[in-house]
Amino acid sequence: MSTPLQAQGFLEQFSYEGVRFAGIGLEAGGVISNSLTPEPIGGVRIDLGLFAPRVRVMLGASYFKGEFDADRIAEFETRLEELLVDCACTLNVGSVTMANVEVFADLQYLLRAVGRVQPYVALGFGAHIRDGDGAAIDGTFVEDALDTVAAGVGAAVGIDIAILSRLAFLVEVRGGLTSELRTASARGGFMLRFP
Repeated sequence: MSTPLQAQGFLEQFSYEGVRFAGIGLEAGGVISNSLTPEPIGGVRIDLGLFAPRVRVMLGASYFKGEFDADRIAEFETRLEELLVDCACTLNVGSVTMANVEVFADLQYLLRAVGRVQPYVALGFGAHIRDGDGAAIDGTFVEDALDTVAAGVGAAVGIDIAILSRLAFLVEVRGGLTSELRTASARGGFMLRFP
């Protein structure tokens, strides 16, 4: 008979009462991916406080823009040349870029703090808004195919260092996965927290 009471006690730990605007931060770093050149990345985060003991809600947005790497461009050119049956020509597609805006929501599990250092692991979901561009693809279905909105999942590990009572320094390594692109990034930044 105690099982329903134990389950009820566990579920009572989760509450929207602790969810509030608790902080805002800026971050910057670098990102690598399976298709694009390594590039800088920047973003903003909003701390929404605790959803449960040791579980923090974080909203964020980030942006980067990269060129498709030489291997991907060469593969594209080769496939196009194979389609041109009666043409002894060599194609030069040139540069093709893709801009990526990610809007995400994370649940961060706060590990045991060591002094002012708060380590965490995070799991989240996001939407990726992408825009492809390049002289050879402008106005074609290829550009339309690159201009997409895709769902993705992300995971991160990081530390949050309280350097002042309301100011924290953040360091995070983050991985992301969508149907077209896999990314890994290292980021650092500052978070202003509110009491």
